[in-house]
Amino acid sequence: MKKTLLRNYAKLIARVGGSVQKGQRVVINAQLDQPEFIAMLVEECYRAGAADVSVEWHYQPLEKLASRFESVRELGGVPAWEEEKMKERAELLPVYIRIASADPDGMKGADREKITLASMARSAILKPYQDSMTNRYQWCVAAVPSVGWAKKIFPKERANTAVELLWEQILHCARADGKDPLTDWMWHNRTLRDKCDKLNSYDFESLEYRSSNGTRLKVGLIPQAQFISGRKSTVGGNHFNPNIPTEECFTTPRRGAAEGIVYAVKPLSYGGELIENFWLKFEDGKAVDCGAEKNEALLRKIISMDEGAAYLGECALVPYESPINQTGILFYNTLFDENACCHLALGRGYSNTIVNFADYTKEDFTNMGVNDSMIHVDFMVGAEDLEIIGVTKTGERIPVFENGTWSKALR
Repeated sequence: MKKTLLRNYAKLIARVGGSVQKGQRVVINAQLDQPEFIAMLVEECYRAGAADVSVEWHYQPLEKLASRFESVRELGGVPAWEEEKMKERAELLPVYIRIASADPDGMKGADREKITLASMARSAILKPYQDSMTNRYQWCVAAVPSVGWAKKIFPKERANTAVELLWEQILHCARADGKDPLTDWMWHNRTLRDKCDKLNSYDFESLEYRSSNGTRLKVGLIPQAQFISGRKSTVGGNHFNPNIPTEECFTTPRRGAAEGIVYAVKPLSYGGELIENFWLKFEDGKAVDCGAEKNEALLRKIISMDEGAAYLGECALVPYESPINQTGILFYNTLFDENACCHLALGRGYSNTIVNFADYTKEDFTNMGVNDSMIHVDFMVGAEDLEIIGVTKTGERIPVFENGTWSKALR
């Protein structure tokens, strides 16, 4: 891959994704797959003005070994030094950049029950620190290839060729393969913002989903919430793009206000395993039943992780002709697959969709209907024939999506 393209991608992540500001600290979380690119990213963070950049390396095979040999107590424990680190970060609010590259099958065969229990134990300790940082810091998730991931997508290719092909797709989907990615993203963010403005002008009370695969779902929306796009802002006024790529306009649904059944149109990669051909049934907002052709037990574990895990936390609108969907590739990675078509999310809702969110407390958000959970798991529902009707507070029914894409009313 040409170094100029990789350099532009690193600059995009640092300046548009994390939006690193002069004097800020940066923490990069990465696997060992592309150390040369991570070094490039570190340099671009410094060039953007970072005072300090640290990299936390991970290696998926070691994580699998830990899940095999450690007890739940050890695996789910949070040593004093780690808790102290989180406490410090909650005070310093560094920019957090995660570079995803995990093998979708990398945790296959691991003890899922043990991993789930350990995750719940760790979350009980660390979540208060994470909650205290909400809307106060910049963060970004982007991706680089690994051999395992690349071979999953291009199984007939040699490892080097597969990695190169995946690099090409990542850069294309991230809009990082043009002459000026920073300017391209400025216009992309503006286009998404204009679409959100149009959605918000209708002041929808609920959304109704319908497609020929059996999806029949009605989702209530929070009166104080609005649709926002991939560009977010902190309470301090720093704008950033938490996901590269992003193609979505999304809002936070009202907890307890989902009724019906929804069928996923793409597999869900979760914790190194794939859940395939699954559905969820909602009553009074809660997923009361589910099914899957593969890994149904894992799906049931997800919706029972905590009290909020079975409720919805996001409704995201993405046209079926999204550039990511046009690649014809199933990425086995939620960062990409969620931006291929419309999706919903189980678990934690986004409080920054609330108008003037900086003026409210966590208790206020809960009272408004923003769901809370240790998880936020996106799953794709955007079938090619998906129809979405927006119902206004006066009962007017506005077509939002027709045949998987924006209706005439929203173009």
